[in-house]
Amino acid sequence: MGKTPGKRHTSSNLARTWKRMGTTRRVEAVAATVMALVLVVALVIVSLHFVSYRELVGRTREHQNEMARQYEFNPGRIITDQRFHDTTSMNAEDVQVFLDQKGADCTGDSCLRTMRVDTPSPDGDGLCDPYQGGKGQTAAQIIDGAARSCGISQKVLLTMLQKEQHLVTSKNPDPTQIRSAMGLSCPDDAACDARYAGFFNQVYGAAKRYRYYETHRSDYQFQTRAINQVRFSPEASCGASDVYIENDATALLYIYTPYQPNTAALAAGDGEGDSCSSYGNRNFVIIYDAWFGRADE
Repeated sequence: MGKTPGKRHTSSNLARTWKRMGTTRRVEAVAATVMALVLVVALVIVSLHFVSYRELVGRTREHQNEMARQYEFNPGRIITDQRFHDTTSMNAEDVQVFLDQKGADCTGDSCLRTMRVDTPSPDGDGLCDPYQGGKGQTAAQIIDGAARSCGISQKVLLTMLQKEQHLVTSKNPDPTQIRSAMGLSCPDDAACDARYAGFFNQVYGAAKRYRYYETHRSDYQFQTRAINQVRFSPEASCGASDVYIENDATALLYIYTPYQPNTAALAAGDGEGDSCSSYGNRNFVIIYDAWFGRADE
């Protein structure tokens, strides 16, 4: 049998080539080889991280779906984007009828169904379209006008009025409830910002604030189609858990109210949980679902 040239011949050629290379070229060759190896290792690490992340997303979403089945609350999909932005299913007359029905037991000038407020006419500013104010506007006109100017559903604004201050069904709203109607710029650990006091400032301001969040969403911690750490309470020691936020509207609700209900809050229905329970986003779902149908469908 004849001898097979190959590895030995190739190795000799490589050795001679290496000897003919100057020091600079040898250094460059070694650096290129090392760089190639580093890139390969980096690609492997990135691939492993991607696979691990996708598995985490899958487990997190399955847990959220189980919560939705058990408690009718999905922390990653509180409300659909379409429902959040739908301004065509109600008008001012519809809102008035709704307020008359839900607030039928309320009497006096501070009731939403009878309230009259002098309102300004803010210009359009890239966040909201111009709002046409006037003398003695009704609460229904303000809710509908803010919804249409800023593209936030009248149903969402009504739900927020109820979950923040119970104003829709209140029998005798007090001045504090009216001043902080939407909880806008009312942090858990400080007094409300006086610049946003009053029914118009709260309703129009909250609708506009959501549009601001949309425009500047990268500035906030809650991101769509990503895993986010969401706390159970303003008290940090109560902990947090992973939430895969599925859509933009859910992220906006978390930016506005940055907590999710814990198991105790969910198990309590519309009652009280434990010392680590928060209720804002839980109550949003309970109220919206009862009044307008499933928020997440």
